[in-house]
Amino acid sequence: MESALEIKDVSKRFGTRWAVSRLTWSLPMGKSLLLTGHNGSGKTTLLRMIATATFPTAGEISVFGKETRKHRDALRHEVALISHASFHYEDLTAAQNLSLLAKFLDAEKPGVVKELLERVGLGERADSPVRQFSAGMRKRLSLARLLLKQPRLALFDEPFGELDPAGITQMEGVLRDLTARGTTVVLATHLIEQGLSLTQERLHLDQGRLSSETVHHQSPSAQGPL
Repeated sequence: MESALEIKDVSKRFGTRWAVSRLTWSLPMGKSLLLTGHNGSGKTTLLRMIATATFPTAGEISVFGKETRKHRDALRHEVALISHASFHYEDLTAAQNLSLLAKFLDAEKPGVVKELLERVGLGERADSPVRQFSAGMRKRLSLARLLLKQPRLALFDEPFGELDPAGITQMEGVLRDLTARGTTVVLATHLIEQGLSLTQERLHLDQGRLSSETVHHQSPSAQGPL
């Protein structure tokens, strides 16, 4: 099966500390991966390297057969990351943030912004500036932005944090829907049981290295649509 993600002997150093060390892993196209590990194990660093926000100190990462360092611009149209930082325009409204992205992506369609905001539970706050949003509302807007982008590879760094129960349910639904549609998904979370129910493979990091807890699993609930 063709690989969506190839991590080949990857290491990342910050000063004298190795955040990721000699990591090798591959993920087939359209599969979903649970990324686990304690705080400081290298999960966020690995996701940022896959998303081309930073590059390995050594080794190579390829996404859809394209090496991240050489094809950064092209891959940024195919990869989306939901992380702790939202990167929204604070003085613009939720609708304006999505409209601006839609214009950049050449994805302007009548009603698409309203539809996405309704889907993530922000329909009534479409015209509110983002600076007034709680952390959970910002996470919901990040989810709407990811759905608008329609990435081939979707990366989630602790996506359930800051969300209320309704938001968590929406996030779970989107994760299942993305996998059912053939999107490759990588989910980093400390909620292991929840993560296992949403993914098909697991990669566990211990101080930046591949851990013996890494296993392949096949979750029935991650297979089908909503």
